[in-house]
Amino acid sequence: MPVRPGDVRALLETLVRIDSRNPSLVPGAPGERHVAHVLAEVLGGWGFRLAWQEAAPGRPNLVARIGDARPGAPVLLLNGHLDTVGTEGMAHAPFDPVVRDGMLHGRGSCDMKAGIAAMCVAAWGAAQAGIAGEVIVAAVCDEEHASLGTRHLLASGVRADAAIVTEPTRLAIAPAHKGFAWIEYVLHGTAAHGSRHDIGVDAIAHAARLAALVDDANDGALAAITHPLLGRASVHASTIAGGTGWSTYPDRCVLRVERRTVPGETEAAVREEAARTVTALAARVPGVRCEWTLPLHQAPNDVSVDAPIVRALAAAMTRATGAPAAIDGLQCWTDAALLTAAGIPAICYGPGDIALAHAATEYVPLDEVHVATAVLRELVVDFCA
Repeated sequence: MPVRPGDVRALLETLVRIDSRNPSLVPGAPGERHVAHVLAEVLGGWGFRLAWQEAAPGRPNLVARIGDARPGAPVLLLNGHLDTVGTEGMAHAPFDPVVRDGMLHGRGSCDMKAGIAAMCVAAWGAAQAGIAGEVIVAAVCDEEHASLGTRHLLASGVRADAAIVTEPTRLAIAPAHKGFAWIEYVLHGTAAHGSRHDIGVDAIAHAARLAALVDDANDGALAAITHPLLGRASVHASTIAGGTGWSTYPDRCVLRVERRTVPGETEAAVREEAARTVTALAARVPGVRCEWTLPLHQAPNDVSVDAPIVRALAAAMTRATGAPAAIDGLQCWTDAALLTAAGIPAICYGPGDIALAHAATEYVPLDEVHVATAVLRELVVDFCA
């Protein structure tokens, strides 16, 4: 069924009905291709200029442009991801956008198809009013896993003067968010019969001591590393695995740790911290054998609260709602960090509560969707004036 131009609720319902679970998280899931094709059909009918990018086989980005593309004209990027996480354990039908008490339910309703619907309708509405610049709407793949979509978008040469990532912020402006690093420690012991305490070396016991050191760091040094919008840095043990049976000393144990970083912290600093943790373990357990790797690091995002895009969005919020804008930090990681690092100041703003992302019950307030649409339209008109 066609979506009438400017109908944000109808577009949101259309997107939620389409299963776009990320196949890197849910084996056999369909990914973003179908939802991207449907969105392309809608936006093409609304007058957007469309481009298709294959970030990976079967994993597309949709890049839709509207407005004046003359050289030197301002360019605003609106970015959002089409993929969702899995649906196991959900308390309601994941792909049936039912509205209860003003809340539209469904997997991806909050994270972040509401944001995508709002930015598409806002860009279209601003273009109808007449703008002297260009809006790029980038609906990308794979944010929930490795951000292949936004990485490919940047590698393709897409650039803008500023960006809004329409992740759920409860309509607060979020110019900063945390980063993270995943650290994997492999502890080695000596396998032996459970009765041979004289020769068995327990790798799980070593991992337990290492986990205690990690917890000590969280309660100690990391509490002093803070950011005014984000609070403190943190670390926690994520998974632990080892052993082969009841009556055998385990010769190997793997401890995985997640470190949440705040702006100002670097990958090099996290690596030094991991190395110090192993050194501290060796001081407690002479002869311990421990190897570690850092499989993934995603930097935090930090745009000044006085940056032009922050001021412009705050002014748009006041014009559209009559109320001052709230400025807050976002605890989770988003693609905004990649955009800012590439020289495109990117901040997060969108409808919904990030606490409902990935949850058994996921919904978005429709009134927030309408407000976000109006605010983003005001921003585009002003930014591209």
